[in-house]
Amino acid sequence: MLRQSAGEMAKLAWTFMFNKPAGTVPDHAIPVRALSRQALLDAPDKTLYRLGHSTMLLKLGGAFYLTDPVFSRRASPVQWAGPARFHAPPISIDDLPPIKAVILSHDHYDHLDHASILALAAKTSYFLAPLGVGQRLIGWGVDPAKVRELDWWQELDLDGAGFAATPAQHFSGRGLSDGNSTLWASWVIQHDGLRIFFSGDTGYFAGFKAIGAKYGPFDVALLETGAYDKRWADIHMQPEETMQAFLDLNGAWLVPVHNGTFDLGLHRWQEPFERISKLAADKGVSMATPEMGEPLDLSRPQAGRPWWRDVGNQASQLKADDAHQALGQAGGEGRLTRIERR
Repeated sequence: MLRQSAGEMAKLAWTFMFNKPAGTVPDHAIPVRALSRQALLDAPDKTLYRLGHSTMLLKLGGAFYLTDPVFSRRASPVQWAGPARFHAPPISIDDLPPIKAVILSHDHYDHLDHASILALAAKTSYFLAPLGVGQRLIGWGVDPAKVRELDWWQELDLDGAGFAATPAQHFSGRGLSDGNSTLWASWVIQHDGLRIFFSGDTGYFAGFKAIGAKYGPFDVALLETGAYDKRWADIHMQPEETMQAFLDLNGAWLVPVHNGTFDLGLHRWQEPFERISKLAADKGVSMATPEMGEPLDLSRPQAGRPWWRDVGNQASQLKADDAHQALGQAGGEGRLTRIERR
């Protein structure tokens, strides 16, 4: 990875705290399609829902799987400071049906949320994690019998659903003294002939071609497209690199993720959607951009509409303060709640 001096890091931290450019946070509410447990139970197989950022809910073989679940208000070690959500989750953890497996890419706060893991522990059968991350969960009180840790290229079968932890170019750590003490990974998910790739967080690297050669072609690739900057290009892809990664993977449909929920970059919040949309149009790539909570049929994906262009122009949207109030806080790590659309 690229290494920055202490002075460069301090300058970057100052920019994030006091000198961010305009437009990194939406000034109106993000459209959210509220979900219910019954709606999920009634949904057809091979359906995906974006719940925010890199949190995806997949229904495969009648079972539900969650990637990098973050339901708290802030992606932060504390709930009184740090990046706050642009929108409430489409459904609360309490309202979710039983979860077959939670699939974790790494231990950063916007991907591994302590409160969400504890709330999910009782209703989740398995937690799939890169090396070391599972030990964090056990330390938090998750039943060790539910935890499966995988190294890169290791595979696991769960009642007919196949999972493989695959390489990524990133880093890990939740404090000042635990840097890179746990592994990070991307994931391959296979079920009933369907092949899905989930990137987690990563810079562009040759590993995409290796993953594509071993496990591709992919029906759907969930690829990070957001929170990028040339100053950390080794750990987060520019949209042009996201597109190249998709081509390396030999994907049929691209779903850009890691965007639209948290203010983690120095670009306008809509920019990742706009840049990747133009690239997809230029290269003739099929891309889906579902709203938060909108069902996506993985067997027959649809492009969806450019909903981010309408933010602030739809009377049906929640007001921003209503969305924040719906998120609520009960001290500590925040109350995990559901919003309803008007």
